Amino acid sequence: MTLKIPAAAPRRRRTVLATAAALAGSLALAACGSGSGSDSASGDGKTSGDGGTRVVKTVMGDVKVPAEPKRVVVLDTAELDSAITLGVKPVGATHAGVVSGFLSYLPEDQLKGIEKVGNIAAPSLEKIAALKPDLILSSKVRDADRYDELSKIAPTVFAEGVGYPWKENFLLHAEALGKQEQAKKVVAEYEKHAAEVTEALGGKEKAARITVSATRFVEGGDIRLYGRKNYIGTVLEDAGLGRPAVVDKAEDGFAYEVSPEQIDKADADAVFYTSFGDASKSGQSKTLDSSLWKNMKAVKANRAFQVNDDLWFMGIGYTAAEQILDELEAKLAK
Repeated sequence: MTLKIPAAAPRRRRTVLATAAALAGSLALAACGSGSGSDSASGDGKTSGDGGTRVVKTVMGDVKVPAEPKRVVVLDTAELDSAITLGVKPVGATHAGVVSGFLSYLPEDQLKGIEKVGNIAAPSLEKIAALKPDLILSSKVRDADRYDELSKIAPTVFAEGVGYPWKENFLLHAEALGKQEQAKKVVAEYEKHAAEVTEALGGKEKAARITVSATRFVEGGDIRLYGRKNYIGTVLEDAGLGRPAVVDKAEDGFAYEVSPEQIDKADADAVFYTSFGDASKSGQSKTLDSSLWKNMKAVKANRAFQVNDDLWFMGIGYTAAEQILDELEAKLAK
């Protein structure tokens, strides 16, 4: 039996990007030379006694950062989302492997003027140094081998991992940027929004009975059915949605990989799918034309929705999450 999905509740405009734009407008880009290093301070984000710096505790040790960073370079998509969400326009960012180079769901005016400093996990140290940054944000997963060199250019704050710990990483980014108060507002707004979406879906019990599959066709690899321990998994959980049983087979909770001949394992009350890479090369086009796909209950019920890969799988931040929540409500609460 097809699960009946409740009627939509009125939607209200999200405020995160408007807030970010207002914050960004107040920032002037000015060079501010500073180095990184160890310090015995508590790392609670307070200004230290040696003049306009703070100490941030990171996976790589304590890092002394400017009290108010002005020239920030970000080396991954989550760091870019965090900065824009908090009203900070980076002077440089890595290429995200998409057509524009940056994340397409972020407003163009907030990305205009950001210099590209190479690809994710392969940044150009020369380009970064030329921008004279006073703060660099990345992660151990992406740039551990370059940490010493990056630290010689500017104070460098690394998160340990990517994806699943995105909420903790956002708070670290906010501390490094000196935007803790703004971060609290962003988190509160998101939690309120998620609760509203759950209510729009009929409340906690009804929402939990709506199973959602997050499916990604990958150029050069198998099809990924995303589990619970990843970015999109946490957003779906925050919205109170259920997941199909196959996600519990996901390796380390991340993803369960299938071939096109197994695409029916992705079936659920609703399937959100996308392609990383060209759809004709990732297998998406061929798979969507197969009888296995066409016979899935979600497809037959017109609840298979193509979504933006940048937004659902690459952004990994609160601005992306707000937009995903809007899409979930628009597609499922009707």
